Amino acid sequence: RWVVPHFEKMLYDNALLLRVYTHLWRATGSVLARRVALETAEWLLRDLRTAEGGFASALDADSEGVEGKFYVWTPDEVGPDAARMFSVGAAGTFEHGTSVLQLLDDPDDAELWRTERARLLGVRERRVPPARDDKVVAAWNGLGVAALAETGALLDRPDLVEAAVEAAELLVAVHLDGGRLRRVSRDGVAGAPAGVLEDYADVAEGFLALYAVTGAETWLDHAGGLLDVVLARFPDGAGGFYDTPDDGERLVRRPADPTDSAAPAGRSAAAGALLTYAAYTGSSPHRAAAEGALSVYGPLAAQHARFAGWGLAVAEALLDGPREVAVVGPSGDERTIALHAAALMGTAPGAAVAIGDPGAAPRVPLLQHRPMVGGSPAAYVCRHFACDAPTTDPAALATALRSR
Repeated sequence: RWVVPHFEKMLYDNALLLRVYTHLWRATGSVLARRVALETAEWLLRDLRTAEGGFASALDADSEGVEGKFYVWTPDEVGPDAARMFSVGAAGTFEHGTSVLQLLDDPDDAELWRTERARLLGVRERRVPPARDDKVVAAWNGLGVAALAETGALLDRPDLVEAAVEAAELLVAVHLDGGRLRRVSRDGVAGAPAGVLEDYADVAEGFLALYAVTGAETWLDHAGGLLDVVLARFPDGAGGFYDTPDDGERLVRRPADPTDSAAPAGRSAAAGALLTYAAYTGSSPHRAAAEGALSVYGPLAAQHARFAGWGLAVAEALLDGPREVAVVGPSGDERTIALHAAALMGTAPGAAVAIGDPGAAPRVPLLQHRPMVGGSPAAYVCRHFACDAPTTDPAALATALRSR
């Protein structure tokens, strides 16, 4: 069993897990998944958010020179109720009779659990905390933007969506310079290193998720600009992508690693963002580039499946279409909001959701020429811009967007 974690806490791990648990809740209604998602999101905002609105890279494993000291407990420190609840025994599960807190099952007494958890958090806040790596890494913040945007929208937490918007605005204001990305910043000042493929791809992924949630066309525009750079500067000439741009630092060998690991590979992340952008715009070059990038993941998965996770997820979306969802109706109309919520709750792989007011002349191709139905807000479910009959019923839309 996994009892003792690696105590270092990384932004990319928590951003990816946040999105996974949110999607698990969306697919199953799991109370546990919802709780884990919200607690992870709140931790990101509490412990990793920077003064400028971005997210720091990591918390160290050590405090006061001792690995895990900030996080482990003895029975005397936690008290009898918490010791039973969190499996803290005399023998310990870590070093020197200390234990990490384990919640093996959902507590029978939820109120006691909340009280004890808050009390222990207060005790822990008096300890010397681990150091924080305050670098804001573009790629990892892009993953955080996508996760917070979706979690906030699906779990009715507008504060999480706002946090995603602020992090995205920081990426635009600080990391984006003349259409090109800088990889890192600190204290609101961009560093010298140029963005690599994963930066462009993951930030585009974050902007696309933010567009789906907010309907603000500026995020789709910014994603398109980043993906234009991907198509211009990163292709390897064989359907894939290099990890560094053609005008970047000259290396003995230009890297091009397609394997997904703790975070998506730049290649698979680029394929996902390109495919989603094509779903919104109908762009054949973006879709073709996504298909070319995905060609490696079948053979890779057959030999080393654990290194093809993101690539396979994007391939699943490609095989499904992906489904393109246009929600049209007056902004603020409860019927429009209900259709948008049903669209975001759909489990169709990689579904691209757009929302707009047909009276506002939307620039996004997926939304164009999609009228309301009988004066009522409507939703269109399409593949390759060929659409089923529109619906005004959120329940019917939900049925049309189930995974299959």
